[in-house]
Amino acid sequence: MEPKNRLASALSPYLQQHAHNPVDWWPWCPEALQAAREQDRPILLSIGYSACHWCHVMAHESFEDEQTASLMNELFVNIKVDREERPDLDKLYQHAHQLLAGRSGGWPLTVFLDPHTQVPFYSGTYFPPRPRSGLPGFPCLLKNIATAWQQQRQAIEAQGSQVIEALNRQSQVETDDRSSLDDTLVDRGVSLLLDQFDGRHGGFGSAPKFPHPQNLRLLLTRNADQSQARQAALFTLSRMIGGGVFDQLGGGFYRYAVDDAWMIPHFEKMLYDNGPLLQLCARAWRLTGKPAFRHAAETTAQWLMTEMQHPDGGYFSSLDADSEGEEGKYYVWSRREVRELLSKDQYQAFSLHYGIDRPANFEGRWHLHVERDPEDVARQLQTGQDTLDDLLDSARNLLLSRRQQRTAPGRDEKILTAWNALTIEGMAAAGMLLNRPDWVDSAESALSHLQKKLWHNGRLLAACKDGQGYQAAYLDDHAFLIQAILTLLQARWNSPSLQWAMTLADQMIAHFEDKQQGGFYFTADDQEPLIQRPRGLMDEAIPSGNGIAALALQHLGHLTGRQDYLDAAERTLEAATGHLQQIPHASPSLLLALEEYLSPAAMLVIRGPEPELSEWCDRALACAGPRLMLYAIDAEDHHLPPILEARQHKNTAAWLCRGTECLPPAETLDRLESLLRQI
Repeated sequence: MEPKNRLASALSPYLQQHAHNPVDWWPWCPEALQAAREQDRPILLSIGYSACHWCHVMAHESFEDEQTASLMNELFVNIKVDREERPDLDKLYQHAHQLLAGRSGGWPLTVFLDPHTQVPFYSGTYFPPRPRSGLPGFPCLLKNIATAWQQQRQAIEAQGSQVIEALNRQSQVETDDRSSLDDTLVDRGVSLLLDQFDGRHGGFGSAPKFPHPQNLRLLLTRNADQSQARQAALFTLSRMIGGGVFDQLGGGFYRYAVDDAWMIPHFEKMLYDNGPLLQLCARAWRLTGKPAFRHAAETTAQWLMTEMQHPDGGYFSSLDADSEGEEGKYYVWSRREVRELLSKDQYQAFSLHYGIDRPANFEGRWHLHVERDPEDVARQLQTGQDTLDDLLDSARNLLLSRRQQRTAPGRDEKILTAWNALTIEGMAAAGMLLNRPDWVDSAESALSHLQKKLWHNGRLLAACKDGQGYQAAYLDDHAFLIQAILTLLQARWNSPSLQWAMTLADQMIAHFEDKQQGGFYFTADDQEPLIQRPRGLMDEAIPSGNGIAALALQHLGHLTGRQDYLDAAERTLEAATGHLQQIPHASPSLLLALEEYLSPAAMLVIRGPEPELSEWCDRALACAGPRLMLYAIDAEDHHLPPILEARQHKNTAAWLCRGTECLPPAETLDRLESLLRQI
């Protein structure tokens, strides 16, 4: 089939999905904006992503329909955007949609723009082809919007001015009181999160239930005497990994659950969820020793390496929710199919554990979730725990092998810098905590891929497809990558990686920082100007770039002795003070950075030759607390910042610091262990 529109040459798999639509799609580009101005036709901006179920639905119902496409082509200049490639456009027009519609958005996002200013004047998400559930039919909506543009131009322009004013107000920094950076903000944020905690099922609020990894990370860092916060995080994680939001056979987490009890997910799997959740499961295992947390970490890491990692190292973006045109078809089971695959003993154990003996929970079929704990199943079957574990393991392997013979969901093979950084950090941290050097190898391979394909002429790029890097990087790309490198350096030291992290930090400060108010814009000073320069303080599905920038700059500043990094982090927190005073629980990443500012984590640098270096590391990790950052540097490595190069001793030694205060070096293992027990 010959391509019918301008998306045929796009690298984005999402844009490629629309290359054969009868809609005369443009990508977002100067030529499209110029065409809209010259023709004085509104822009119909459609934003989505390749794994999005409702994006597929609207595409099949409307964008593949000849009559609807004819209307779109006659009345509008139509622009299709992959929100994963252009998060700046997505953030901007999602915020505008909230202003126009009075509610949060989603995908597909459908926005109608003034062609001369790109300011939105009407927006929505999914629209059906005919009126349904209070939504207008899409063809009728198109005609009404075109009529409004012709007949109500003055009102539209006046509304546009109000939208710009509101967007600018949202982006303003409160400057009145920057003196209240204290732990009451962190305590209040934690308290407000716990007010929203669902004590029955875990998570926050009601359905749909999202993982919110940064919420869990903040709560998990609470001291043992703040057990309510830590237990809320552990309980939520345990319910998630036992629920249908976790892939019980293949590992990995789906995007969210449609119900309160985490039973039925929206079946797409996103890379940005799985790196942080992998790290959380590993940390939960270290805190509790519960096998379920370790199993979830192991299966998720295995899924990331086998299904989501490019042979050259980078991690792919997502798996679709649909296969063969049906959401979840790849993952669900009939009772008959399970019974035929398993032996009598396997089926008896499996059906009790995963609820196959209960009524179907997904459109007449079964989506697996833990219905009964293994201990309960073992008691009911009057069998030993080891025997039950063997039955369940063998049953899972049989079903997974059968599932792999089905038509798999589509995979978006874009490699995104920010999402890869989140996963590199997760794999490196989990690899340290569970002593899995193969996971650290995977993280190193991904970092190497980013440096080869997404580092071009001394600047970072945001995306890569088919080996071709493109799109100037955003704040998140820089901040997340710095933090990922710092975590990977704890798992395995590499001086060139530290130098790259410092270069990234220098560029982030030079091109993204608000030099007047502090904090960071989402876009660089030399990127395409939009109707407003976004600045994100709240965590969304991924962490706040400002929060991770402040956290990473503090860690990097303390490690390298660079005061300018510490100053930039402080300015970021000061700029966010007003926001944190109003809604601290909306920004757990900033709260984590604030906690680091108020009480820096202990940092341990060990220098010496092998094999003593590894022995010292093992002994240190055995008695380390959860906030210790450990860097093991070979005595012969001299490609170091001055503060690290100065830490030399005739034998292996360790330097323990907290913030800018350092103790004399520990020259024996006994002395090191004594120091670590005191922090």
